[in-house]
Amino acid sequence: MYTLLINAPQLQTLLAQGTPCAVLDCSFDLMKPELTDGFFTSERISAALPAHMDKDLSTHQPGQAVNGGRHPLPQREIVAQWLGSLGVHNGMQIVVYDRNKSQYCGRLWWMLKWLGHEAVAVLDGGLQAWKDAGGATDSGPFTPPAPVAFELKTPLRQLVLTDAISAALGQTTQTVVDARAGARYRGEVEPLDPVAGHIPGALNRPFAENFTEDGRFKSPELLKAEWDRVLAGRPASSVVHHCGSGVTAVPNLMAMELAGFGPTALYAGSWSEWCRTPGLPCAKG
Repeated sequence: MYTLLINAPQLQTLLAQGTPCAVLDCSFDLMKPELTDGFFTSERISAALPAHMDKDLSTHQPGQAVNGGRHPLPQREIVAQWLGSLGVHNGMQIVVYDRNKSQYCGRLWWMLKWLGHEAVAVLDGGLQAWKDAGGATDSGPFTPPAPVAFELKTPLRQLVLTDAISAALGQTTQTVVDARAGARYRGEVEPLDPVAGHIPGALNRPFAENFTEDGRFKSPELLKAEWDRVLAGRPASSVVHHCGSGVTAVPNLMAMELAGFGPTALYAGSWSEWCRTPGLPCAKG
């Protein structure tokens, strides 16, 4: 069972052995979401299934969202139904990837943990690593497998909502870590949300700092040293991760687990929900 990362040769071995697997392509373009379907049809890992950030991993339907923000999480039951419609069941090793240096596929990794599925891993290095290892690819139209049932189980990762973040603001029991780039965290620029700045007291760890140039996660030893500097003695158990809309915060969460800190919480509403909620304080600098 792979529960955090898997590399291309390891995935090739699983597939060659006939291990029940589901591989999902989460490639996306935040600034041009209309390109997403084209990514999948142009090139994907053979037998991969599509996972669209806006259509599948988020919802804007009334009464179906768990939280607010730009990419609201669908209710767990809705996600389970979608997975089942793709032929994905609980007995599978699930592997998620993208072509964006693992910027987006962590979202589905976290969602599956939230659904109670342990056997899910991110393909380290994504589509490029797969191709570099000689992995087979497909293109063209997609025909989904026969639908099955995906059963919900006890969540394996913690989701934190806005009220809880606000109630614990400034307390030592909560360490908010912001995964956005430094300029957005400081409030110097804000290309996506109506207010610039950050949650008061939040620390800044841009998610891209967890990766090497080729889009693979840094070594556990290096991540441990870097995250020790970020936390500066604060307990890892107090950490709640966020970003702009709850997507790119997940690489920070994963990096802490790779570094040996154990699971930490996610504030999925993130800055896009916080800054739109009347009465909540915003900081700059």
